[in-house]
Amino acid sequence: MAHDYDRLVDVENGTVSREIFVSDSIFKEEMDKIFTRAWLFVGHEDLIKKPDDYFVSRMGMDSVILTRDRENKINVLLNSCMHRGMKVCRYDRGNTRAFTCPYHGWSYSTDGRLVEVPGELVGVPGFKSYYHEKLEKRRWGLIYCPKVVNYKGTIWATWDENAPDFLDYLGDMKHYLDAALDNRDGTPGGSEMIGGVQKWRVKCNWKFAPENFIGDMYHDISHRSVDLVGIGPSEGKGRRDRTLNRTTVSFDDRGHGVIGTLPHYEEPPFQETYKNTPAIADYLKDVYDRRVANLGSDMRVGTSVGTIFPNMSFHGRQPRTIGVFHPISPTEMEMWRIFLVDRDAPQALKDSARHYYMRYSGPGGMTESDDLENWQYATEASAGNVARRYHYNYQMGLGFEKPVPEFPGASENGEYSEGNARAFYRQWRKVMSSDAPTHFVRPGTNSGECETAGADDCTSEAHNA
Repeated sequence: MAHDYDRLVDVENGTVSREIFVSDSIFKEEMDKIFTRAWLFVGHEDLIKKPDDYFVSRMGMDSVILTRDRENKINVLLNSCMHRGMKVCRYDRGNTRAFTCPYHGWSYSTDGRLVEVPGELVGVPGFKSYYHEKLEKRRWGLIYCPKVVNYKGTIWATWDENAPDFLDYLGDMKHYLDAALDNRDGTPGGSEMIGGVQKWRVKCNWKFAPENFIGDMYHDISHRSVDLVGIGPSEGKGRRDRTLNRTTVSFDDRGHGVIGTLPHYEEPPFQETYKNTPAIADYLKDVYDRRVANLGSDMRVGTSVGTIFPNMSFHGRQPRTIGVFHPISPTEMEMWRIFLVDRDAPQALKDSARHYYMRYSGPGGMTESDDLENWQYATEASAGNVARRYHYNYQMGLGFEKPVPEFPGASENGEYSEGNARAFYRQWRKVMSSDAPTHFVRPGTNSGECETAGADDCTSEAHNA
């Protein structure tokens, strides 16, 4: 069934059809055209700290294994045996030298010192007696992602050999992601996970979540009860500490967007917080002073919330967290949350942040539960035979976008605007309308070398089949 995506997504006039949130056929196209081509967030390096550690993640509808081999290379493997498709790994995370299929016993190595490619088939029951040693083991290893990048501790992968370099994919959105991942003193990287990964399912289309976090300040009405309670992180009222000069910025040629600040060259005045906890207050003042010295007159940005197309969003300030929205069906997603803090922060601050994160985000978070309810009922109410004939309105701020001189191709849309959402759906329409072939690594083929994804803060691992 062919879809007229120009009609379904008319962002030039600010309308988007409900059909793209409930249609089975559109959902299947998304899985093929978006989730096999885009760079997807797979996990964090803290989930696989030691050689042979693994973590089971998702890329679209595919289960994948994020693993670190004994050469310290990070690989992403399709979690499906090449014999009859059984999952070769059914635990969330652990440590192993080989993945053995429980169905027929085929086993796959993750050790780069012993095999030439990740996930190579190394053990076959009855190899001599049943297969007469004719099975070409190297042709039947696990499928692996040809491009995997460790970016400041976050692991990204794509199935498409011809995908752009990761930093090209980010574009200038990199500056806002950096603000979430870098140490608060301005030095590159330095964040670590607190705890594990929270996972839960929501009866909503996956696109509601990244759209919500890409720049929707208009929905703050949903959180008024939480604001009245006053669950601020540092003994203040409100859900977060005060943020200065906040606006929305969309990266129109990539589909990313952020609620944050425009580029600036001087650090805003220090805000004293945690007045009742001197150890934390003193540390934060020291961090601020180091930040001023480290960044000097360099450009910097401040960030609150942003989305990397298609399905990863982050809170860069408070709470400091990564959200991933895994599609399950047109009307269901699995949502994951990872929480971050500076690795060198004192334990008192880490404990305070952990308590704040728990009451703010996740399935039991006071703020997140408001969002989950909105997305679920919006999906349910849009699936009816009459409702799905009509479009949503995305006209707020249409025609009032302004260029951002430091970021060619980006737009400032003001604090209250749907410009960022329009950028997201413009990119969605572009990808969904494309018939460009997707390239995969097949057993027994040569994947080629993938390019290094950038400077010192970005590491790309590639393998030859």
